[in-house]
Amino acid sequence: MKGSAVIVGAGIGGLAAGRALRAVGWQVDILERAEGLPRTGTALGMWPEAIAALDALGLGEQVRRRAVLQRGAEFLRPDGRTFARVTPQEAAYLISRPALHELLHDGTLESAVAWNSPVVDLDTLPAADLVVGADGINSQVRHFVARRFSPPRPLGTVAYRGTVPGSVRSVTETWGSGLLFGITPQDSGTTNWFACVRDDVLAEHDLKIDIRNLLERLYGGWHPAVTNVLAKVDPDQVDRRPLYDLAPLRSFVRDRTVVLGDAAHAMAPSAGRGACEALVDAVELANSLGSADSVAEGLRDFDARRRLAAQRVVRMSRQMNRLSTARRFTRARNVAMGAVARLI
Repeated sequence: MKGSAVIVGAGIGGLAAGRALRAVGWQVDILERAEGLPRTGTALGMWPEAIAALDALGLGEQVRRRAVLQRGAEFLRPDGRTFARVTPQEAAYLISRPALHELLHDGTLESAVAWNSPVVDLDTLPAADLVVGADGINSQVRHFVARRFSPPRPLGTVAYRGTVPGSVRSVTETWGSGLLFGITPQDSGTTNWFACVRDDVLAEHDLKIDIRNLLERLYGGWHPAVTNVLAKVDPDQVDRRPLYDLAPLRSFVRDRTVVLGDAAHAMAPSAGRGACEALVDAVELANSLGSADSVAEGLRDFDARRRLAAQRVVRMSRQMNRLSTARRFTRARNVAMGAVARLI
């Protein structure tokens, strides 16, 4: 079937849904509170499922050309010694968030996105056959779909992330006691970094000091790859945010309204799967609607295909967040991670 859709949110999930629905003949309007596409952002890992979704959107080759191919990762102790290596059978690609947004938007959706258009009241949305909530972790649409106020759940950790000049060839994640530090390529001249710190560790430090000084206190004495990145950090370019995920919804659908991406299943970044799952959502939504005789039938099919699968990834990501920032039994944790990695 074909129809008209209003999409709330022009993030990765919203733009991908817009492209996917247009490809199967739908009329699409996208409302976004931001003034335009993001100009800055860190690297996103595109796992094979996401690459397949991007292929379905006609963007796979463009992403491959602009991304950095990555075939595995090393997990390190603070002294730099490796305790686990992951080498999956299929490679992943790392691409910057602004680049992915640009590819999803340009060439198809320029006339479809109404920027600077926040949605406060769903009753004010334009008439349409379908409403898609792609409005992120603080989604207004989700509250309607859930039939109750459905706030995010705090994970008890805070993320710091950014980029620095220079390139690296490998992906590493260093696990300490209550904190971790990750380093990945972003492009030929930029390195992406991210740090995750437990709330109770942060409580032991003065949070009023400069962010770079705080990071140096947290990660002082760690191996040179970490300290070299920290020496290049621009405090004004660091993104800091407490981490949350979502409790499982009973359904992603209510009447003619559906949620996807972070609005439906926001997750800890620990498994690097948030953007991937949003892309898969978008393609599966278009597939379900494209093969259905009605919106209701298509949305039921989408919910059956995606809800439990996405919620499994939420649980896995939450567990990885707890494991990677544990403060107790860290030696046993590292041994266990090394054993699991050998099975991948």
